[in-house]
Amino acid sequence: MAMEVAVVPRRELFIDGEWKEPVRGRRIPVINPATESVIGDVPAGTEDDVELAVSAARRAFSRNRGKDWPRASGNYRAQFLRRIAAKIIEKKDELAKLEAMDCGKPLDEAAWDMDDVAACFEYYADLGEALDGKRKVPISLPLETFKCHARKEPMGVVGLITPWNYPLLMATWKVAPALAAGCTAVLKPSELASVTCLELAEICKEVGLPAGVLNIVTGLGPEAGAPLVSHPQIDKVAFTGSTETGRQVMGYASQTIKPVSLELGGKSPIIVFEDVDIEKAVEWALFGCFWTNGQICSATSRLLLHESIADDFLDKMVSWAANIKVSDPLEEGCRLGPVVSVGQYEKIKKFILTAKNEGASVIYGGVRPQHLDKGYFILPTILTNVETSMQIWREEVFGPVLCVKTFKTEEEAIDLANDTRFGLAGAVLSNDPERCNRLTEEINAGIIWVNCSQPCFCQAPWGGNKRSGFGRELGEWGLDNYLSVKQVTEYTSSDPWGWYGRPSKL
Repeated sequence: MAMEVAVVPRRELFIDGEWKEPVRGRRIPVINPATESVIGDVPAGTEDDVELAVSAARRAFSRNRGKDWPRASGNYRAQFLRRIAAKIIEKKDELAKLEAMDCGKPLDEAAWDMDDVAACFEYYADLGEALDGKRKVPISLPLETFKCHARKEPMGVVGLITPWNYPLLMATWKVAPALAAGCTAVLKPSELASVTCLELAEICKEVGLPAGVLNIVTGLGPEAGAPLVSHPQIDKVAFTGSTETGRQVMGYASQTIKPVSLELGGKSPIIVFEDVDIEKAVEWALFGCFWTNGQICSATSRLLLHESIADDFLDKMVSWAANIKVSDPLEEGCRLGPVVSVGQYEKIKKFILTAKNEGASVIYGGVRPQHLDKGYFILPTILTNVETSMQIWREEVFGPVLCVKTFKTEEEAIDLANDTRFGLAGAVLSNDPERCNRLTEEINAGIIWVNCSQPCFCQAPWGGNKRSGFGRELGEWGLDNYLSVKQVTEYTSSDPWGWYGRPSKL
């Protein structure tokens, strides 16, 4: 495999506020998915490094038992989050370029992600400050001889495991609320895209984040992720990734009975009714599946079309798909880059081949673009004649592949939408507000879009039902993920309790 000029800064593991070489000295190559060339490497942490990172986070959480990180004011912690946000904006162009070369997303998308990263840190800085006034919640009791309140306290040392499709943004969704809540953390990014998470470590050093508050251990899942989840000194785990890996995370966490929040896979529907503006609906249907190169857990990759508009809709969709610029992510105007790795590339091709063998029709894409002879590129792919029993309809592809079925009635559309083991997201496109309202209630998913697909805001909850996981990130719900609730009840009477009576000898 060719070696390009190293463009990835050489970093080590970030433990206790310092760069530390992995104990076993191993590293993982960073491969640019657009060129298939090695552009650097990242450290490969193992159980030994996880032990050091967790110990550092534990010291940072319990140090002095005074005005340290978990017991400091929300204002104190918010200052660091805001400094991080400012540094993200300052380094936005550099970070976006690294992100694009690391995971293959178009540069414009990566730049947008950096804006979202900064906004998320700012948002949780605000919530962290506001938490000061909400830590003690008074509770009304039926007996005047008692006073009671509930305290919100940081969960402790948390383990955060994040995916490769939004490397820095998904890390931020966990890091920002965890730190705002007063937790200390160990972050394990995906081995397929860790570069910008290590740059976050450099930013933490630059802004003076106290040692041990955030530790970052890159490495393979079995060698670094599993020891982190099962570590007895980790108090809570937050994971985003595949459903199968989420099942393993639950198993590891169960060994020490620790809480887990999971944001897993999806196979989300987008329902298009006959009363839509077809041009607008076509673009949302494409965006809902092909954004982030189709590598997004909430992708609305099952298109349900009312049969009366299907022919016209699909004709227009093919024309629009053919106009999508597929190129190196750094090229101006790129709207679809390569998928993240050769393994993902081969997996997607196998999905498409199986679908064709089962009788589905590829009406656009399904192959490598003719003008690109290197890189893990697949044209945006649209399949029709798809049956609900087919693998392509039921399983998450995590690539630029859209399946299409038609329906006759609203009831049929709802049944098709909910006939899945997943429940992350769904979309309904219609000019009938009452119909849209009905479907937001009928679709079994944690996120519903009306006349759009994929917009996400850090103020709104994010998470799914069924095998798409449980728990919610973002918004106030994201902060609650990292807070535990303690009851404090005080006996206020000057009289003895008197249950047992006074012993006669006293």
